[in-house]
Amino acid sequence: MQKKVGLYFGTFNPIHVGHLAIANHMAEFSDLDEVWLLVTPHNPLKKKNTLLDNHHRFELVYRATETYDKLKPSDIEFGLPQPNYTVNTLAYLDEKYPDYAFCLIMGEDNLRTFHKWKNYDVILERYQMYIYPRINKVGEPESKFDNHSKIKKVEAPIMEISSTFIRNAIANGKNIRPLLNTKVWEYIDQMNFYR
Repeated sequence: MQKKVGLYFGTFNPIHVGHLAIANHMAEFSDLDEVWLLVTPHNPLKKKNTLLDNHHRFELVYRATETYDKLKPSDIEFGLPQPNYTVNTLAYLDEKYPDYAFCLIMGEDNLRTFHKWKNYDVILERYQMYIYPRINKVGEPESKFDNHSKIKKVEAPIMEISSTFIRNAIANGKNIRPLLNTKVWEYIDQMNFYR
């Protein structure tokens, strides 16, 4: 039987307890065997601003997940051609790990713009998608994929913590340590990131 792996893509700048809660919930309360947290490389066409270098963000994800058996950090996209398209990453993973069945994990908010992704129809045809809830803003349209057979909505906790909030709080000298894994906070503090 194939190992079922959920792929949770993100810049993780930085990874916080919300990311961990969602990834762990997916690993423990769905039919997924593991969840891989794929650190998305910096897009060279985008302004860098506060985005930490790839290896630092991977280090944060590694530190955050090292005590979780079912959560794995992944830097697989670092070696793939830029810009990264999810459909290409999935094809690469299928080739590299033929015994695994890969699924996508994404927030409900991303599902609304999913039709704009490169080859979204190919992704929907070949991969199951696990969707975690977000708080809907009033007047937001429903996703046209809500009732699709490959879409599986998971009753995960709604996490309204953002990496932007954390970066801004650190820059303003606020104590946000409860929102970060201890080892993640220690690395950020030691490296003087986001200040």
